[in-house]
Amino acid sequence: MELSGKWNCFRPWETYAADLSINLTKHHAPVTFLDKMAYWTVKSLRWPTDLFFQRRYGCRAMMLETVAAVPGMVGGMLLHCKSLRKFEHSGGWIKALIEEAENERMHLMTFMEVAKPKWYERALVITVQGVFFNAYFLGYLISPKFAHRMVGYLEEEAIHSYTEFLKELDKGNIENVPAPAIAIDYWRLPPNSTLRDVVEVVRADEAHHRDVNHFASDIHYQGRELKEAPAPIGYH
Repeated sequence: MELSGKWNCFRPWETYAADLSINLTKHHAPVTFLDKMAYWTVKSLRWPTDLFFQRRYGCRAMMLETVAAVPGMVGGMLLHCKSLRKFEHSGGWIKALIEEAENERMHLMTFMEVAKPKWYERALVITVQGVFFNAYFLGYLISPKFAHRMVGYLEEEAIHSYTEFLKELDKGNIENVPAPAIAIDYWRLPPNSTLRDVVEVVRADEAHHRDVNHFASDIHYQGRELKEAPAPIGYH
């Protein structure tokens, strides 16, 4: 297939069709102290986000994706370095986490076409990313089980945010504009797709990341390393 957009950020073989049948309501009930800490850390981050963006879901999505693209890159980078140090395979987890980061970045590239960020929103992104990257890096070094669990809950919040986005689109409070060409190419959407279709496939992606990260945390809780369980590769 040929891509219709004028960009080089992905290749035709990196495109795919999202799994819209994925369970969107699945929730990992926090049981242990680390689970509860991860859960309430994410909940506490939601309050300032709601206050700042309110119902501006396009800009909220843009901010969310700049943060969501960090954990996969950090986790993949640390596993990559560990693999080099120990001369061992990763069980596919390096690829899985880097693919997650790239997928989240493509979400951002898509919403940049929809919501044009103001200068202060760009400045906020730089600040939040700088703080979050370093905090998550340290958190992953200290406790990968906590880090992956937190991302699992972060993705659960993302599903909620995109569900609210869809409700606003259905009410007509947000214009259901044609889908950006980059989204049509990346998710292999029909040419007449709309913003609503884009939000649906992005939400499905977030549900997949939710499952992958909760699974990764569960592996660590079992006292095993990620390499001991095959990574779920093949769908972003």
